[in-house]
Amino acid sequence: MFRWDLVWHFLFEDPNLLFLKAAWLTLWISVVAQAVGVFLGLFLALMRMSRFPLLTLPARAYIWFFRGSPLLVQVLLLWDGLPRVINDPRFLLPNYACVLVAFSLNEGAYMAEIIRAGITSVDPGQMEAAKSLGMRYALAMRRIVLPQAARVIVPPLGNEFNNMLKTTSIASVIGLLELTGTAETYGSQDFVIFELLIVATVYYLVLTTLWGYVQSWIENRLNPDRAIKTELVEKKGWTERMIGIGPSARTGGTLTSGR
Repeated sequence: MFRWDLVWHFLFEDPNLLFLKAAWLTLWISVVAQAVGVFLGLFLALMRMSRFPLLTLPARAYIWFFRGSPLLVQVLLLWDGLPRVINDPRFLLPNYACVLVAFSLNEGAYMAEIIRAGITSVDPGQMEAAKSLGMRYALAMRRIVLPQAARVIVPPLGNEFNNMLKTTSIASVIGLLELTGTAETYGSQDFVIFELLIVATVYYLVLTTLWGYVQSWIENRLNPDRAIKTELVEKKGWTERMIGIGPSARTGGTLTSGR
């Protein structure tokens, strides 16, 4: 029989906070790997866009390898394959180190293409105008191009982090006790894996939902029309904002000029 009491216990009454600690580990791995992946992806994107083959070819090869091979294989190569090939115990990385390195390297390849797409979406005239003002390439990229590209980069970056929160379940293969690993380890002792997997699913949903609100806030802050939209929303009543019932909803809204 399915044991709802176990689901309730591990969600609300567990004194050891097993799944809460596992959720914290999942979040920590995701944040660190995503942050490293963003910085790595930025350098790879700039190398990929360079006109020098010595920079472009290594970046292309890196992206080709890490986007073309499964993340699980990359984790296993670092965890088990690297010590066998090098035959040196100093290269035997801990479980969490293997996961962080593999996730960061893999995410860097995907973020490189996302950042490259964001940079190429900015009008080339912006860079030319910055250079005409005496700015060097690095300064123009940092102050002119990247702030404009951020509006394009943030939505797919948010989706990548959302995916990273769920991809951490791969770490359970090498014995790391994140959410999925905790459910499998403690559930197999009493044959209640299904119940504990439901608990893990609830925590995944909580993490991804909270991140959805954070992502929406970031996108709203980067929106150049935020002040106009905020003013229009404040003019509406509560019923108009929540359920669409009000004067503007009946009349189809009002046409406002941006001047």
